Amino acid sequence: MKHSKQIITAMIAVLVVSVTMGAISATPNATAQEVTPFPSREKVISVTGTAVSSVEPDLVNISFGVEIQEKTAKDALTANSELMSKVIDSIKQVGITDSEISTSQFNIYPVYDNYQEPVTGRYTQELVGYRVSNIINVKTEKLDSVASIIDSAVSAGVNRVDSVFFSLSPEVYSKLKDDLLEKAILNAQSKAGKALSPLNYKIIGVKEISLSEFSMPYPTPMYSADYGMMEKSSAPTPIFSSDQDVSTSANVVFLIGSN
Repeated sequence: MKHSKQIITAMIAVLVVSVTMGAISATPNATAQEVTPFPSREKVISVTGTAVSSVEPDLVNISFGVEIQEKTAKDALTANSELMSKVIDSIKQVGITDSEISTSQFNIYPVYDNYQEPVTGRYTQELVGYRVSNIINVKTEKLDSVASIIDSAVSAGVNRVDSVFFSLSPEVYSKLKDDLLEKAILNAQSKAGKALSPLNYKIIGVKEISLSEFSMPYPTPMYSADYGMMEKSSAPTPIFSSDQDVSTSANVVFLIGSN
C-alpha cells in the first residue's frame, strides 16, 4: 500500500513538471504573436503616383508608295515595279539605306465598272483593268531629311503618302521607362507623406506595389498634300516634329503607424 502511494506521488510530480515546462515554452511564442500584428490590424494607405516626361523624338516613320492601274495585271505590275525602282533610287540619293526601308503593303486587285443595262435594267459589272499598290515604310533617325525624302520620292513617281509620324527608338524608350518608374514611386511616397502628416502618422513599410503600362500618344499622320500642287512647287515640303509625352503610374500600398 505504501509502495502504491509512492508511485502515485511520483506520477503527479511528473505531470506538474510537464505542465510547467509547456507553459514556459509557450510564453515566447505568445509574446512574438503580440509583436507582429494580425493582417486585419494593419493600418495602410493606398496612393497612386504618376510621372510624365516630354521627350524629343529620335525616329521618323514615313509611309508612301505607288498605285498603278492597267488593262492587265502583268502590265500594272511591270509599270508599278519600274516606278518603285526609281523611287527607291531617289530616296537612297538623299541618304536612306536599305536597312531603313521595308515593304508595308503590296496588293494586286481587279477593278470593275458598274453599269445598268438599258434593256433589262439590271446592274452589271465589267472588268476594266487591274490595280497594283506598293507601299513602303522608311524608318530613319535622319529627322532633318524628312522633307527631302518626301520631295524626292514624289518627284520619282510616288502618288500616295499615307503618313508621317515621329517616335522614340527602343534605346531611348527603355531608359525613359526606368527613370519614370522611379519618379512615379517617389511621387506616391510624397503624396502619402503629405496626407499622413496632419494625422500624426508616418510610413513604416510597404505592403504592395502595382505598376501600370507606359502610355505614349498614338502616332497620327502629319502630312497631306495635293500631288498636283506639289509637282508645280519647288519649295521643300514643310514637316515639323513634336515632343512625345510619355507617362506611367504606380499604385503603392504603404504600412503606416503613429508618430
